[in-house]
Amino acid sequence: MDKIRIRGGNPLRGTIAISGAKNAALPLMTASLLTDHTLTLTNLPDLADIATLATLLDQHGVGVVRNGSVEDGVRRNVQLTAATITNTTAPYDLVRKMRASVLVLGPLLARCGQARVSQPGGCAIGTRPVDLHIKGLQQMGAEIELESGYIEARAPRGLTGAQIVFPMVSVGATENLLMAATLARGRTVLVNAAREPEVTDLARCLVAMGASIEGIGSHTLTVDGVDRLHGACHAIVPDRIEAGTFAMAAAITGGEIVLRHARLDLIQAVAKILSGAGVAFEERDDGVKVSRADGALIGVDVMTEPFPGFPTDLQAQMMAVMTTAQGAAMITETIFENRFMHVPELARMGANITVHQASALVRGVPRLTGAPVMATDLRASVSLVLAGLVAEGTTELNRVYHLDRGYERIEAKLAACGADIERVRPN
Repeated sequence: MDKIRIRGGNPLRGTIAISGAKNAALPLMTASLLTDHTLTLTNLPDLADIATLATLLDQHGVGVVRNGSVEDGVRRNVQLTAATITNTTAPYDLVRKMRASVLVLGPLLARCGQARVSQPGGCAIGTRPVDLHIKGLQQMGAEIELESGYIEARAPRGLTGAQIVFPMVSVGATENLLMAATLARGRTVLVNAAREPEVTDLARCLVAMGASIEGIGSHTLTVDGVDRLHGACHAIVPDRIEAGTFAMAAAITGGEIVLRHARLDLIQAVAKILSGAGVAFEERDDGVKVSRADGALIGVDVMTEPFPGFPTDLQAQMMAVMTTAQGAAMITETIFENRFMHVPELARMGANITVHQASALVRGVPRLTGAPVMATDLRASVSLVLAGLVAEGTTELNRVYHLDRGYERIEAKLAACGADIERVRPN
């Protein structure tokens, strides 16, 4: 199994190209199930999760053609053609690898009148139930049973528009029901919908495919169903989580990085917090420049919130940054109940962190020390990479398959900016 080896201490300087957003690409790919025409997505990231979903769509009968090189700067694309849906079952062996696979439920049900999708099961960072997906589809007239670990859904007469009020903000449920509503009869209103940029990106793509959606970017989405959707070409939004991660790499190492293709409007909450810690942001024509201002990092408090608040997917990285800041920082996680699994691994490197329920108190230390560490989930894994970049000695990260799910060629991108980092493959 691959490992990542890092020898810390080098300030990062250079340019990093930000890839298309994984969390946008996945629902956009499932939107191809809504039409028998070709959906072309550009700016496609080259990630393990993308390959997993491509395999799932293929077994549903979707033709998947990926184009472009993996070389930095090339804008890859994928052509998805679901001319005929040959299979409406999403099997456990594929769904268990990635929770986003449940996003085929709404499109399959809307287009085919039936779907059999494995329940995603447990998740390292929390339970993340799909009950909001199911209840929303039931309000739209679907008959749903849970049997032998599968969601058995039927809508033989099609789906009907409804007003659906989410009791809590859910990105996945918003995306699933938004896609289903595009082909439902009548009007669907999604109240307390997620406002994340990835949801907005999906909505804009659906409009390009012929959907009628109002309120894009707000908490209320109004969808008037249409008889059918057509093909489109859509550019995937830049990955705000990748951009935030590399901004924190510049911060923790005291370097200066230009994030090419990044959009400052997508990371405003991150920029505000990091600015308070002593990090400078400059919007440029080609992206965003991030640099450590004069002096040491300063401890700042962070609370994760739905967009436009500070993203939960950057909480672990922010904790790594705060481990060497002056003073203390309180980091509070409000989205997932088990997202502090990186704390013991950071502690192995000398971090001083005390966890009490949903908050972690981080007291900055003069230095971290390299150590063998183990990734427990996607974002935890990259927090350990950040810590390794500034730690004295060598850090060896195990179970890097977590990292490959969401970061495209991360070791090459960091090495190009001066990091002493390499991927070590087994003999």
